Amino acid sequence: MSRFLRDASADEAQHASNLELFYDLVFVFAVTQVSHLLLNDLTWHGAGRALLVLLVVWWAWNYTTWVMNQLDPDAVPVRLLVLGIMLASLVLAIAIPAAFGSRALLFAGAYVAIQAGRHTFLTFVVADRGSPEREPALHILVWFLAAGVFWISGGLASDTVQIALWLVALAIDYSAPLFLYRIPGRPKLPPSAWQLETSHFAERFQLFVIIALGESIVITGATTSQLELDAARMAALGLAFVSTAALWWLYFSYVARIAERRLELSDDQTTTARDAFTYLHVVFVAGIIVSAVGDELVIAHPTEELRTPELVAAVAGPVIYLLAHVLFRLRLAGSLSWRRLGAAAACVVIGLAGTELPALAVAALLAAVLVALIAWEDQAARSRRGRGEASPLEQLEASNPG
Repeated sequence: MSRFLRDASADEAQHASNLELFYDLVFVFAVTQVSHLLLNDLTWHGAGRALLVLLVVWWAWNYTTWVMNQLDPDAVPVRLLVLGIMLASLVLAIAIPAAFGSRALLFAGAYVAIQAGRHTFLTFVVADRGSPEREPALHILVWFLAAGVFWISGGLASDTVQIALWLVALAIDYSAPLFLYRIPGRPKLPPSAWQLETSHFAERFQLFVIIALGESIVITGATTSQLELDAARMAALGLAFVSTAALWWLYFSYVARIAERRLELSDDQTTTARDAFTYLHVVFVAGIIVSAVGDELVIAHPTEELRTPELVAAVAGPVIYLLAHVLFRLRLAGSLSWRRLGAAAACVVIGLAGTELPALAVAALLAAVLVALIAWEDQAARSRRGRGEASPLEQLEASNPG
């Protein structure tokens, strides 16, 4: 038997604890740091670096979420563990601006400490010898230690060698779940080795989307407060808010509920959670972050034509976010969201025409596409109800009465 685990016998759905919400506060800062890293270097090279850092931040948060899906947040050792991870995550976030320079080792060391420290605790403190939790935790720990060699080596290197070593480390980290943390000479783990409390798990990923959206609000507000306010800038602020609200609407109107229910009904919850939440949700977050960068650029230069890198950032955010929705539905339901795919294509067209338009016009057109998509989907839902047809969630419930 293992210690400090949640009570799996409880009938009611479990939700995020105050401890987890407190822990999430660090990631508001971390996401802001990623946004600034991209904003300060709007090149493909800079975008690649920002993506690498985002994947590191996401992987640190993601594994803590999986672990806390099992652990009792009221147990003192668990609280101390999460607070320790929170401190290390703060150090990680502080190192982000110079992660590829003077603070590379601090960045890599904090990340390795988070991952290896958490799973050392899970393996040797939580899981008793012979318990079903020890073997999976040990397998994950071994993979983290293997990747850690490359993370630390990269922190000691520089330039091209550093990037190469960190890409190897990232490949090890992100491929590990696909191989179910296979270790030669040890028993092969089935997906059922990891058990999920689906309501808590889905809620945690929904909350990270809220974190990213909140960062978008913060960055637009902070940018506007430091600039002279005129009609164009206030209009840009209003459009940034409308776009952010639309991103929230598109995810939380019904997608979040359907996704949670599909996860609950899945025959292989571990694989579904891995694909749709662990892997695909970072695409949602990336879209929100790039959208926030685009909003900041428009607010700073509302009446000017955006340079090509700035225009790409302004358009790419909504496109990435909408494509994340398309991929999410494809994975969970096996079908394409043609409306959201069409909206993404419309954003690309706006980008192509945006070289001749002021930033404010580009932002207005992008916001119009998102609002039109919401209205289109709402009208489709009204028409469906008018014909007496069930909603997607009702259809899902009807096909799974148990």
